[in-house]
Amino acid sequence: MKSARQAASRERAAGFTLIEVLIALAITAFVSLISYTSLSAVMSGVESLRANTDRIYEVNRALMIISRDLRQLADRPVRDEFGEIEPAMTGGELARFMLSFTRTGWHNPNAHPRSNLQRVNYRLEDGALWRDSYPVLDRAADTEPQTVMLLDEVDELRLTFLPTLEDLQIETGGGSVDTTNWVENWVVDASTPGVELAAPVAIEMILQLPDWGEMRRLYALPPL
Repeated sequence: MKSARQAASRERAAGFTLIEVLIALAITAFVSLISYTSLSAVMSGVESLRANTDRIYEVNRALMIISRDLRQLADRPVRDEFGEIEPAMTGGELARFMLSFTRTGWHNPNAHPRSNLQRVNYRLEDGALWRDSYPVLDRAADTEPQTVMLLDEVDELRLTFLPTLEDLQIETGGGSVDTTNWVENWVVDASTPGVELAAPVAIEMILQLPDWGEMRRLYALPPL
């Protein structure tokens, strides 16, 4: 009998008490919480990095397309769908479009009977920067543009224009261009009808992005 009681006592001593089980569960839960938090932080970092990478690509792509178009500026006024003459370039808050101009270099790999010149517009609408391009230079009433959204999440778009190189000024004490006196609107002067509007020599584009803040770009235009 004594040996049987000793064996039962040893079996009870070899098990876990309730307190030990609770402590083990608490430790397991704590380790699981730390592991989940670490994994969640890593996944959030990966998603944030991916979103930033995609945003960088979108912004750089939009700026590249704008730069490519402006480098190919052509001295070709057009007629709009109302029969009115549009200068080779117009832009600003007072213009019909924030920026509108004729560009060359419109590739024609299929040899369609058309010009290599193209009219493009840039405009800000519904918080996004859009690019319009027309299949013909002189538009008819039913001419529809091909519209592409270049950049989403744009709060503001502003432009200033440098009329001539004689108007170019450099900021004192540095090598930066002073654009404070550049023209805000590049439109035909209604007081001098019939006078041709020449293209500016440079443009400053200011984009206000909610995530990156203000972005400024200067574009020197080709001589016409």
